[in-house]
Amino acid sequence: MAQQPEAIIYDLDGVITDTAEFHFLAWKKLADELGAPIDRQFNEQLKGVGRMDSLELILKRNPGLKGMPQEEKEQRAAEKNGYYLDLISQLTPSDILPGIEELLKANRASGVKIALGSASKNAAFVLDKLGLTHYFDYIVDAAKVKNGKPHPETFTTAADALGVPYAACIGIEDSAAGVEAINGAGMFSVGVGPAEHLPHADWRVDNTEQLEFTEILKQYSAKGE
Repeated sequence: MAQQPEAIIYDLDGVITDTAEFHFLAWKKLADELGAPIDRQFNEQLKGVGRMDSLELILKRNPGLKGMPQEEKEQRAAEKNGYYLDLISQLTPSDILPGIEELLKANRASGVKIALGSASKNAAFVLDKLGLTHYFDYIVDAAKVKNGKPHPETFTTAADALGVPYAACIGIEDSAAGVEAINGAGMFSVGVGPAEHLPHADWRVDNTEQLEFTEILKQYSAKGE
């Protein structure tokens, strides 16, 4: 592992902004309509998971939904996305999580490349609403990623697009599946959230305010020694 990273790949939900609540409300509305209601505890399973895989988990809650045709599944997933888009259209720069714009500024000033590795197909739209698009060198198109997190493809796609070796990348995630994906790619993982959810992160902080750029570099270098 190099002493100085060449790229940092950020997750979106729970790292840059918290659209997790919007995802929950949108899934809850759809699940209620399907007769497979969900609660916040169940919603933990959906964090960091792609849209179709999330729908499959919800469908399993009602045996009567078994065998739903693929076309209808896609229609239902699109309905959920419509509910979600209505909610996130209200986002503004005030919804950026604490400390994140300062981190992006320091990252940009250092010359270390910046990518967004999100499972969200609306990631570019969200970044635009937050006024952060100009910080990013590359945004992974989730629609073109075959394998969602915890598979490393999202992160390796970003590194490949930037032309950066995986070991020279840092990934920042708030979900267990996301940290697993970063580790699976052979990158340095930074976890944001409780220790019990992210014990496998190379380095962990409780919240985004603790994501200090020089400290991230220090932890990355220490791992490489």
